[in-house]
Amino acid sequence: GKVAAGKCAVIRVLIADDQVLARDGIAAVLQTQPDVDVVGQASDGRNAVQMARRLRPDVALLDIRMPIMDGIQATREIVGSCPTTSVLVLTTFDLDEYVYAALKAGASGFLLKDATREQVIEAVRSVSRGGMLLAPTVTRRLVDRFVSRNAPDQAAKSRLAELTERETEVLKLVAKGHS
Repeated sequence: GKVAAGKCAVIRVLIADDQVLARDGIAAVLQTQPDVDVVGQASDGRNAVQMARRLRPDVALLDIRMPIMDGIQATREIVGSCPTTSVLVLTTFDLDEYVYAALKAGASGFLLKDATREQVIEAVRSVSRGGMLLAPTVTRRLVDRFVSRNAPDQAAKSRLAELTERETEVLKLVAKGHS
């Protein structure tokens, strides 16, 4: 939403989930906020993309598992065609491949459906301002994985130590892009 003179900006939200109860529940939570307006609800990914293109919401809140087009593909299409719309993925499934796929597709946030009302509201506000937001359990795992992946690997170091001088030289040249 645009800021009108002397008035708070209203965050326009589109909700996409194939479960009516989930959609209604999220909408009910968001509508309690004076700065949030639920402008549309979709029951599948393709419908979500069409509605996002038509309504240009500030935030599209998408489930991952939906019929016709899943939330990942819908995220990709919304991010690609609606540059002013931020996507927040809300799912039951705390799976790394979903997190990576959602972020790779351009999502600004990843929340689990066990999030509190406050967390959902804050996530919507945060991504509408251009922030990124990940569920705490997801953040913890990503940090752990990053740290372990970037820690010096003793086994690799000892294998490198076994190379001859010539093999080390060749390896360095290959690393620089030489054939």
